[in-house]
Amino acid sequence: MTAAPPLTDAEVAELDGLLATLPEPLEPLEASALDGYLVGLLLQPRPVPPTRWLPYVHDVEGRRAPPGVPLERLHALVLRRHAELNAAIDQRQWFDPWLFEAEEDASPSEAVMPWVAGFATAMSLFPELMDGDDPALLEPLATLFAHLDPDDLEDADELLAEIESLEPPTDMTEAVDGLVRSTLKLADVSRPKAAARAAKRPGGGRPRPGGPRPSQRPRGGKPRG
Repeated sequence: MTAAPPLTDAEVAELDGLLATLPEPLEPLEASALDGYLVGLLLQPRPVPPTRWLPYVHDVEGRRAPPGVPLERLHALVLRRHAELNAAIDQRQWFDPWLFEAEEDASPSEAVMPWVAGFATAMSLFPELMDGDDPALLEPLATLFAHLDPDDLEDADELLAEIESLEPPTDMTEAVDGLVRSTLKLADVSRPKAAARAAKRPGGGRPRPGGPRPSQRPRGGKPRG
């Protein structure tokens, strides 16, 4: 069976638009948070079926869409991105997180925070990875959660202590590098391979600071963290 092709820039923008136009009372994830959410799902030790996680894409509370609201195209695009990320994580290959163009004076952490907030949403809803006790989880989780407000990390003294030991990223390249490398380190624990491979960046060289960028600003409720 031929794998579905990665989403084009136009399809990413279409997906972001579909999320932004969902009617109230729905509070959808925006595209950057959605991307982090999908990564968090894919790092769980056991696969999470779409019937469990798709409702939180179009509403952070998991509420049903009102009658007549079409979700088929939205879900089809989301599932393609899910498959694309799954293949990258499985093969320990580099991927480009979906990030918005940040404000001119935004720090690298502020620029990647929506993506990490989406990741945190997945950890809150599906906590099996966070419940693990492998010490190898601590550093990559700290690298990711360091972009969030420490007040959002309740009862996580060990994680907070590890975050305190980390230097914040100095630019977007370093921040994106941290997102992807941490994802693949977590996969080595939760989805181990016989011989874990280093992340492969297409074309070599330094990582690009983010991938396709949706065309408009995020809308919707705050992802849980």
